[in-house]
Amino acid sequence: MYIVQIASECAPAIKAGGLGDVVYGLSRGLSNQGHNVEIILPKYDCMRYDQIGEMSEAYQDLWVPWNNGSIHCTVLYAEIYGQKCFFIESHSNENFFNRNKIYGDWDDPLRFAFFSKASLEFLLKSGKRPDIIHCHDGQTGLIPVLLYEIYQHQGMGNQRVCYTIHNFKHQSVALRNVLGAAGLGDHLFTDDRLKDNGRHDAINFMKGGIVYANHVTTVSPHHAWEARFSSEGYGLGSTLGVHHEKFSGILNGIDDKFWNPKVDKYLPTNYGIADFELKARNKKALRERLWLRDPDKPTPRPIVAYIGRLDAQKGVDLVLHAIDYALFRSAQFVLLGSPTGNELGRLFGGKKNHFNNNPDVHLELTFNEELSHLVYAGADMMIVPSNYEPCGLTQMISLRYGTVPIVRGVGGLKNTVFDVDYDESIAPEKRNGYVFYQTDHSALDSALGRAIDLWYNNPEDFVELAKQGMRYDYSWKDPAQEYVKVYDKIRVPSAI
Repeated sequence: MYIVQIASECAPAIKAGGLGDVVYGLSRGLSNQGHNVEIILPKYDCMRYDQIGEMSEAYQDLWVPWNNGSIHCTVLYAEIYGQKCFFIESHSNENFFNRNKIYGDWDDPLRFAFFSKASLEFLLKSGKRPDIIHCHDGQTGLIPVLLYEIYQHQGMGNQRVCYTIHNFKHQSVALRNVLGAAGLGDHLFTDDRLKDNGRHDAINFMKGGIVYANHVTTVSPHHAWEARFSSEGYGLGSTLGVHHEKFSGILNGIDDKFWNPKVDKYLPTNYGIADFELKARNKKALRERLWLRDPDKPTPRPIVAYIGRLDAQKGVDLVLHAIDYALFRSAQFVLLGSPTGNELGRLFGGKKNHFNNNPDVHLELTFNEELSHLVYAGADMMIVPSNYEPCGLTQMISLRYGTVPIVRGVGGLKNTVFDVDYDESIAPEKRNGYVFYQTDHSALDSALGRAIDLWYNNPEDFVELAKQGMRYDYSWKDPAQEYVKVYDKIRVPSAI
């Protein structure tokens, strides 16, 4: 099958969050199953060019109809670790992708509307006719709209769209003038098409993607339920209800080649289930790297960790509380993550200064890829206390590295972590962590406290729990197969 993914990110070259990991991981998973996969991306000036192969010109004079005129583009080709990628380079006064950042400007919806139009124009003019166009998140929500309103009448009538929503909070809402710039008519500004469900003077790209795509997915089965029936649909629950027959949740995966403690190049000591005792060497290396004291003789202590963005979504109040609770329970704490916004920066900066001379705490208020691998391998437990988490990769990686997750039971966390004491839906030998459901401190204390108790009082059982987590396969193998089932369901039979 010929599949083209269109997205605003692809790790490790273009990554602002989990979207980049998913686009690369799914592409690789599909390629490994024998499918022909290509990715279309913006050519940002801030890409990690050291993670991209040699670039060559794929299409020189791409003129994209835009705003009663046209904009000249060049399309470049390069591979990102074996995945075939095309980069849209815009030569325009708007300077769409040369801003030294991926997101964060007032005209982001306009920028990505243009990228969506340019991507389809490239497919049209280059003669590429994929069986499936798979687009992602609010940035590319106009892809199915443009395809069925314009490009199906210009020679792309057999192309079908799968649209994946990774985060319902960021929907790409814009004033209706974007319709005219993209060559779309005002007839789309209706409640059953693109008109935003909350702002009645605006259009909503994500809503358009839901309405026009052949199939819509989100990144875990439980989050699909949450998006329809709770506030986590951020106003799109009614639209999902209308189109529920083409909406489903498919759990993300992790790259089992990149995240593999047996071969991880960032670890001082590789290990697996058979030689799990070698994990302790990484714990020692983590302490040395972060200047934590090594108390294992005579009194051992566990390391509790947090890896991720520091923002409201991630439950930062519980993260802060977990530091104090871990110390109260004679554990050490390591944090690796960047605060989003000045207020959280000041809050965590103050916390870092407070613990500056504490030998049992280290707060690293930035993100470091190399260090993250050592934290996953060196920690004993990982907290993921998110307010909402569509899928979550942290808990999957933690399981892979034998680091027991303590998570809040939302979104994909509920689909991947099963409480060792209380989850009766699964056999005891398949339980792999600790789960709590409320957002108060006592809920976290209960789950984290049970984990620390097991570590101290029954260390052999704790090791077996960690090994049970390592036996789970959260690679892209199964999710890629689920997406292929969706593709087969929606693609034109004559394309088989």
